[in-house]
This record gives sequence, C-alpha cells and structure tokens, in this order.
Amino acid sequence: MEPVALPWGRPREERADAARNRAHLIDVARRMVAELGADKVTMDGLAEQAGLGKGTVFRRFRTRAGIFHALLDEEERHFQQRVLSGPPPLGPGAPPVERLVAFGRARLEFLAEHMVLARASLDPGRPVPVSESPSLFHVRMLLGEACPAEAASGALALQLVAALEGPILLYLHSEGTPEVDGLIAGWQVLAERVCGVS
Repeated sequence: MEPVALPWGRPREERADAARNRAHLIDVARRMVAELGADKVTMDGLAEQAGLGKGTVFRRFRTRAGIFHALLDEEERHFQQRVLSGPPPLGPGAPPVERLVAFGRARLEFLAEHMVLARASLDPGRPVPVSESPSLFHVRMLLGEACPAEAASGALALQLVAALEGPILLYLHSEGTPEVDGLIAGWQVLAERVCGVS
C-alpha cells in the first residue's frame, strides 16, 4: 500500500505579487544564512536586505523561526520526492522493514546536512512538531505493513519518530551525541527489533 502523497499539503494559490515576494525573501534568506550564519539572520535584517517592508516579512514568516522553517520546507519537499518516488529501498519497491531502515538512515543524513536550518526553525515556545510530521505518516504506513497488530494504535509510530527526530533536532552535534553513523546503526537495530527481525 503506497500513499499518494505525504501530508505536506499544497499551499493555497498566491497572488502573483505575494508569490514573487515569497520567492525573493527565500532567496535573500538563503544567501544571508550562507554569508552570515543563521544566528545573524533577523526579521529586520531580512526586510532590509530584501528591500521590502517589515510588515511584509512578518506577514510571511510570523516569527524568526518561521524564516528557517520556510527554508527547511524547500529541502523537505525534495526529501519527500525521494521517499515517494525514488529508488528502493528508500522509495517504493522494497520490503517494509528495509524501507523503514532506509528511511531512518536517509532522515538522519538529511537532518545532519540541514542541522543549522533544522535547529533554527525550532520555535522555543513550541514543542518539536512530531505529531504532525510527514515522517510519522510514512513510518506508520511502513509499520502497518511490517507488523500490523503492533502498529494498529499508531503509538508505536509516534514513539519511533519521536526517537528519530525530536532528540536529533535538539542534540545532534552537541557534546556527547553519537556521530551520524552511530545513530543510523542504532536506528536499524531499533527498527528491526520492533518489527521482529533478528
């Protein structure tokens, strides 16, 4: 059973000027992150660099974290395409446990590659949004195929995704955190044991 799409959702149709402003702001924000580092990117600075009013930037992103969320969302869409239509085992065509292991590997590599954006996109006033993540949808689907009885409630998928994404976003590259290869090996052990693979 393959989903038609992960629930990123298609944005509502934008007015042409709003779409141009969004694309311009994303380009300017990406350049600022590359040149200055994420910690130096502010709402006011983005407005100034983009040559747009502060109100336009605040309406578009709402918070500083929203700038990085928008940048990360662009990368997430590429990741989604690899999951939905890339070659197996990440994409369709492999057994569910193999896909689950491959998904964890790819997700950890993605988070490591985009760690600056991922960490900056976290709003300190809000929890890590695991419960609405496309990863949860995908992991739940794979568990439903691999071990339907255990996966029926959805709690197992939530626990696996929380173990995969929540702590990684907060702690990857912090002192004492295992390297990505170690995390990938741990994910494989976890996924295979959960699914009864010895």
